[in-house]
Amino acid sequence: MTADEISAAFVQVGARQQGHFLLASGLHSDTYLQCARVFERPEVAARLCAELAARWKRAGAAVPQTVVGPALGAVLMAYEMARAFGTSPLGARAVYAERKDGVFSFRRGFSFARGERILLCEDVVTTGGSSQEVLDVLRPFEVDVVGAISLVDRGGGRSLGVKRYEALLRVEAPAWPQAECPLCKRGEPVVAPGTKQAK
Repeated sequence: MTADEISAAFVQVGARQQGHFLLASGLHSDTYLQCARVFERPEVAARLCAELAARWKRAGAAVPQTVVGPALGAVLMAYEMARAFGTSPLGARAVYAERKDGVFSFRRGFSFARGERILLCEDVVTTGGSSQEVLDVLRPFEVDVVGAISLVDRGGGRSLGVKRYEALLRVEAPAWPQAECPLCKRGEPVVAPGTKQAK
């Protein structure tokens, strides 16, 4: 898929939105990428995730045994990416971390073998904060984090400090602290469409 085709797919399903948004990072922006709208359309999500997996493989990066994402945004993405990477008889696993009292942990019996090849996935990376939290929770398991992927990189992917990072779509959109937000200064009402409130 070309960059134009990928961008058109996001617009087609209504995933790229304009307005005044409070992002999960706590920053404000005039652009929001609602990837839940992508996963609302399984055929579109499967095509985009297959393209992301193909790019990962073409780069010669290590094929993961398990794809891990933070809930809630990456639960469906981890599933679809694991399906795209499935090469063994059982395929790759899809696992997610979820918050309890504001802190990520692995629940529901999820566990990892020492040295297991893990690929971190996230729907949108803005500051990389949620991804870093999941990496911190993975550390005690002594797994091999082969890299990270996201559908959208708003600029935070480079800060993850992993072996390799791949994003399907890079979006250059402004993001401001609330005190510097020109939309707030104009009195435009803010919408918080994400699942995590700012700290």
